[in-house]
Parts: sequence; C-alpha cells; structure tokens
Amino acid sequence: MTDIDARDQPADPRSAERLHRSGFDYRIIDTADAQATAAFLRAETRGFLDAEPTDESRDEMAGILQDRRNIGVFDGDDPLPIATVNSWVTPLTVPGGEVPMWAISSVTVSATHRRRGIARQLLEGELRAAATAGVPVAGLTVSEATIYGRYGFGAAIPVAQLTIDARRAGWGAPDASGRFAYVEKDELATVLGELHDRARTQRAGQIAGWPARWRRMAGQGPSDKGAAEVRGVVWRDDEGRPRGAVAYRLAEVEGEFRAQLQVRHLVADTDEGLRAMWSFLLHHDLVNRVSVDLRPVDDPVTWLVADQRAVTQRVHDHGWLRILDVPAALQARTYAGDDLEITVEVTDALGFAEGIWRVRVSGGTATVQATDAAPDVTLDVATLSSAYVGGVPLTQLAAAGRVHGDGAQIIAFSEALRSPEAPVLSIWY
Repeated sequence: MTDIDARDQPADPRSAERLHRSGFDYRIIDTADAQATAAFLRAETRGFLDAEPTDESRDEMAGILQDRRNIGVFDGDDPLPIATVNSWVTPLTVPGGEVPMWAISSVTVSATHRRRGIARQLLEGELRAAATAGVPVAGLTVSEATIYGRYGFGAAIPVAQLTIDARRAGWGAPDASGRFAYVEKDELATVLGELHDRARTQRAGQIAGWPARWRRMAGQGPSDKGAAEVRGVVWRDDEGRPRGAVAYRLAEVEGEFRAQLQVRHLVADTDEGLRAMWSFLLHHDLVNRVSVDLRPVDDPVTWLVADQRAVTQRVHDHGWLRILDVPAALQARTYAGDDLEITVEVTDALGFAEGIWRVRVSGGTATVQATDAAPDVTLDVATLSSAYVGGVPLTQLAAAGRVHGDGAQIIAFSEALRSPEAPVLSIWY
C-alpha cells in the first residue's frame, strides 16, 4: 500500500525551535539506546496513569517502539522526558480501498509541565512531519475528546458499546454449522491477528494491527493484571477455516453463582462467523450479561436476538481523522450515489488542507483539483475529516452549523460520502 516509513522523518524543526525558546529539548529517541528507551516508556506510562513498567513489560513495549518514530521533550539534563509522542504509517481502510495514514500515539505531557504549549508543538510537529512525508491523512484515538479539534482532527469513526441481557435476549437467527473450540493463548493471538488482517479491509475505518496488540488481547500482556482470566474461542467453518474468534473474561456476580462476560476482542471475517460468535457468547452457561466495546454502530446483534430490548447500545467517539492533502484523500476512496460536481472550500487554521477544490465524481471515483471558483459548500478541515470515511453524515454536520452553502449540494455530497456499512475501528492505538 505504501513504502513510507515515519522513522525516516527528522524531528520537526519548527517545533524544535519553539520548544528550545522555552528551554526544552525536542528530539527523536534512539531506540538502540536501552536507557533512553526505558526512560521514554517510564514517561509514557506515567502520562497514562499506569504503573511503572516491569522488566518484562518494558521489553515488550521496547519491541513496539522499534517500529515507530518516537519523540521526547526534555527539560534540562533530566533523562526522563516531560512529554512523549510516537507515530508510524499504516493503511487506513476507506470506502473502496485504502489510504496511507500517519498514526499518532503515546501523546503525553507530564503533570509538572502542563499549559506550557508542549502538546501543541508535539501535535503540530507530527502533522508537519506527516505532510512532509506525503501522507494524506493522520489519525489517532483519544483519552480526552476536547483536545484534538483545534489541530483539525474530527471525530470520524463512532463505535458502539453493547450490553446484552443474556437471560432475556434469546436467539432468533439460524445456527452456524461449523465448530467451536477453546484455544491456547498463543494460538488465540495468532488467529486474532489473522482474522483482523482479513476483516479490516471489509469496513472503512480500520487500520492494520501488530503482534503485541493481539498478544495483549489474548491475555499475554506482561503488565495485564487480568491476563490469567482471559479465555479464547475460535469458530471454524465446515472446511476447517477460522472465521471468528473472541477473547473474553468472566467476572462473578456476587451471591448469584453466575457471571458477567466481558469481551476483550471480537472479530470475524464473514457474516456467518460473526453470527456464530454472537451465538456462543449469548448462549454461554451461567452468564447474566455480555458486554463489548468498539463494535460497529450497525452490528447485526439486535437482529440476531429474539428480544431487541435486551440489547443496550451506547455510541461514542473513537477514531479521529485529520485530512492533510485534500486531493489525495478524496481520490483514494470511492463514492455512492449519482455522479456529482461540486466546489468545496476547506478552511484550515494550520494551512495543510486550505483551499477551494473542484470535486468531480464519475462512476464512483473522484478527481479533485484546486480552483478559484466560488464554492458551493464551505466547511473546516475537522468537519470534512469527520465525514471522510462515511461514519458521520455531512447533512448531520450541516444541521449542527458546521457546513454552509447550497442545501441541495450539501445533500448530494453527503450521499456521495456515505459508506455502505458503518465504519468501525476495533482497536485502540
């Protein structure tokens, strides 16, 4: 999909200069230096309110950092960074294809250095590095939802947290004809990764995973206190191919001799595989309730059960996207509805996506060119980014006062951006 490597990009000179004026040193971490890597990891875990890394967890996390561009901000001679960020380039699934995405993670600023402009330089530095590398979209998942809009990110991939009363739900779908089996954690991690690799191309919003992610989901994370409780089940079709898998744990309901089933990761690469996995979860003996997060908002489970009122859905933001190159981003995906010609003005306080763009859609594909024509529609880059993969209707954003212009053109553009299935992002990063 792309041979761009984030590690080839140097520390952003503008952020470096601005932080230097404040007495800070902004630089890339040498992951060949064990002490520097350990200090980065200590700062990262502290920023996310986690426990200090153990030797074992440090070794695993250091392995992850080897594949990423890691930046620390330092105050004086202290070897422990006061701020961290890392990034890598990954394929992002969009309707009809993929686009390179600059994934941003590990954004932390020490509680001792708040409100010093450090986070701004971290984020803007990442966006400049991505744009310089020719990556058209940046993305992240966030712990605080009010921070990233100021940098042009938009909440683009909503997901559903589902809670199902298993005693009430019943079952109203055909039974799968394949076979379930408990598997050991090594095999579970492998199957989760393989299924994700196949399934992630089927819905917009997904990105590629990495081995440590699946080991953690399978209960092999060295710092995971609940790892011993993780169980894994795989469903294979009649030909013996793995088509669905789940990692989960059971929590006892005090005084009832029953349990709550908490899903850590659920994945299937066919509809039948997904039905099979839901059947296993909802028919599990002695379970009162099943809970799972990071599901698509159109998950079919409400139509698999006999009583839809047993299913409670809470939709929340999850995947945030930021368009950097409007023509490259819009030309990377396909479009729904009729052919379309529209002039779109995008405003961008940081300048990356600023411009007026003539968008022509024919046969489901788009060509995008800069123009000086009067715009039919005007919106900011965060709003366009929210609508980009089809998870948020442009008409909904217009109703919120975030899109302006010709009403008929807004409706037509919203229809064109629609995704045939709700986008989803099934992991944190």
